[in-house]
Amino acid sequence: MNTSSKISQWRVVAASVGGTSHLKNKQLCQDAHYWQILPDNVLIAAVADGAGSAVSGKVGAMVAVEAAIENISVKQFTRRSLDDDEEVRQLLNDAIVAAKIAVEDEAIACDKQPQDLATTLIITIATPELVAVVQIGDGMAVAKDRMGNLLALTMPDNGEYVNATTFLTSPNALDTAQMRLWREAIINVGVLTDGLQMLALNIAQGAPHKPFFFPLFDFAANAEDKAAAKEQLVRFLRSDRITQRTDDDLTLIIAALSD
Repeated sequence: MNTSSKISQWRVVAASVGGTSHLKNKQLCQDAHYWQILPDNVLIAAVADGAGSAVSGKVGAMVAVEAAIENISVKQFTRRSLDDDEEVRQLLNDAIVAAKIAVEDEAIACDKQPQDLATTLIITIATPELVAVVQIGDGMAVAKDRMGNLLALTMPDNGEYVNATTFLTSPNALDTAQMRLWREAIINVGVLTDGLQMLALNIAQGAPHKPFFFPLFDFAANAEDKAAAKEQLVRFLRSDRITQRTDDDLTLIIAALSD
């Protein structure tokens, strides 16, 4: 086994909570997330935001994240094989195609149209030396290196109009996908849906907002009790500090390498 994987392991805290506007209307949270830590300390994570206008957006989001992560997790790859950029791109491409097919198949099974299960999707693969992301739609993924630099791996795709975006079920979805590979010694990864964009993104600079991410990364690094940490994250996402700025559904996955 790679010796570095004995020293530092991923600690992950993740949650999806319903937005205040959805709770008032007695609607379910349309977001979903799913993550796994594979052998040799490879983190794979996905978040999805089911379209509010889609009658089964929640189903689409759940199917998408599960299909994407399962597609990657069953592949026979090693951390060393991730040294090949083309291998990484292929893993991400296969995962997003698998998610799209799974959502379309679910629509048929439910006697619905694919757009009835419309959802965004972000998929991330991370090791201590690499983070790679593919994204369709809004939301964003970030990473922090050992020097404290915070990088936006992807930026929200809000389409041509305000509050518009591309969905996994859109005809041109795969053509619009953002893909990014970053090969640095990283210590943190964050992935979120669009409900948190106003807090997580410094609009003026077009860059991730450090005061939002850095305390969360520190929190994840010290999260020894997984259940308690998740409860704390849920409380944070439901706090006045957050809900006064956004009434949308919220999903956040934060990961930290911890010795």
